[in-house]
Amino acid sequence: MMTNVTQVMVEEHKLILRMIALVEKNTALLEQGKFRDWQFYLDAVSFIRNYADRYHHAKEEDVLFKALVANGMPQENSPVAAMMMAHDQGRDFVRGMEEAAQLAKEGEPGQVSRIAENARGYGCLLRDHIDKEDNILYPLAEKVLPEDVRPAMQEGYRQAEASAAEGLEEHYRRLVENYEARLGA
Repeated sequence: MMTNVTQVMVEEHKLILRMIALVEKNTALLEQGKFRDWQFYLDAVSFIRNYADRYHHAKEEDVLFKALVANGMPQENSPVAAMMMAHDQGRDFVRGMEEAAQLAKEGEPGQVSRIAENARGYGCLLRDHIDKEDNILYPLAEKVLPEDVRPAMQEGYRQAEASAAEGLEEHYRRLVENYEARLGA
C-alpha cells in the first residue's frame, strides 16, 4: 500500500471550509443589515493568509504540485496551472475584502457591498477549488505519484509545518471555533 500524500490536505480543507461557511453566513447577515463586525472579516483575512495560504498552500504549491510536475504532469495548461490560478484569484478576493473591512472599521461608509462581493467571490471560488482538489486532483496524485517520491514529500510537508509560527494551526482552529460559537454554527 502506498503512503498517502494528500490526506493531510483534505483534513486541512475541512478547517478552511468551516471558515468559508462563517464568511458566507456572516456575509448574508451583513447584507441584511444584521452584522457589522468588521474585525471578523479582518480575522478571516488573517486565517486565509496565514493558515490557508502560507500553511496549506505552501504544502500544495511547494511540495505536491512540484512533485506532480516532476513526475510528468505539465506545468502549463494542466490541473496544476488551474489550481495555481485559483490560488491567485483567491488572493485578489482576500485583498479586496481586507481593504473594504479596514475602511469600514475606520468608519468609511459604503463598504458593505465591497466586502460582500469579495467575500462571496472568495467563498464560491474556494468551494469549487477545494471540490476539484479533493475529488479530482488529489485522487489523481495518489494514482500517479510513485512510492519512492512520497517520503520526500512528507518531509517537505513537515518542513512547511515547522517553518510556520508555533501553534499556528491550533490558533486558527480556536479562532474558527470561537466564531462558530458566536454564530451558533
